[in-house]
Amino acid sequence: MQDIMIKIFEILVYVAIGVLFCIGGYFILAKNKHYNLNEEIDNHNKAAGIMVAGYFIAIAIIMSGVL
Repeated sequence: MQDIMIKIFEILVYVAIGVLFCIGGYFILAKNKHYNLNEEIDNHNKAAGIMVAGYFIAIAIIMSGVL
């Protein structure tokens, strides 16, 4: 039972790290653009949404290799 609790804790830590990296990466990406990504996505700009989704996928792939 203790092994299961340790594994669940490790999973939650990795999820928290992943979410923090995705949020941090999004803010870095948004600061480096000449336009507001949130407004573009709210205006149903599909290209902006696909770009952000691809960015999140890239961060997830990099993190899976590192962790």
